[in-house]
Amino acid sequence: MQALVGTLPERDLAHAGDVSAAFRERGCSTIRDAASLVWTLPYGRNTDRADYRRVLCEGRGTCSTKHALIAALGVEQAIEIALRLGIYEMTEANTPGIGRVLDGVGLAAIPEAHCWLRYRSVDIDVTMPPDRPGVAAGTFLHEETITPEQIGAYKAQVHERFLVCWLARQKRVNLDLADAWRIRERCIAALCARTTTSALALDRQ
Repeated sequence: MQALVGTLPERDLAHAGDVSAAFRERGCSTIRDAASLVWTLPYGRNTDRADYRRVLCEGRGTCSTKHALIAALGVEQAIEIALRLGIYEMTEANTPGIGRVLDGVGLAAIPEAHCWLRYRSVDIDVTMPPDRPGVAAGTFLHEETITPEQIGAYKAQVHERFLVCWLARQKRVNLDLADAWRIRERCIAALCARTTTSALALDRQ
């Protein structure tokens, strides 16, 4: 899934709310400018995973907070941009950097929740900066449209329900929901660490 921020409109941002004001303060004049800015920010969890407003002040974000921020901007600007939530099987092939974690527990994949944007039938993903490969999620096993306010507890509930069903199919008596969630957390930590390492290497060049 690619960024494709060029598909977003270049209409000037109206004085329509706090999110719009925050982007204008950072020199963004259109929603396309805003998405391009968010795309350049590194991948990393925010101090409050459900507060998309922290992306700009903390200078980082995840698929959830980055895309929820742009979706919230779309609401303020009366531009119909859907915030999509999907579940896919996360592997080293489609999410580079997590292979060692999965190998260590004898799994080839683990279900992960992913957010992105959809504008006029075009999918837009600004999770990873332009210098990093994006998430190639492939076939989603579940998809729905959510609101920016649903990236916290609601997203986690959808993910956990899917994990319960997935675990039942695995038939591994030594793996329960808590174990699967810990493995997933280790995968995200590895992804964050890989992104930070790559950013430091680029800074030294």
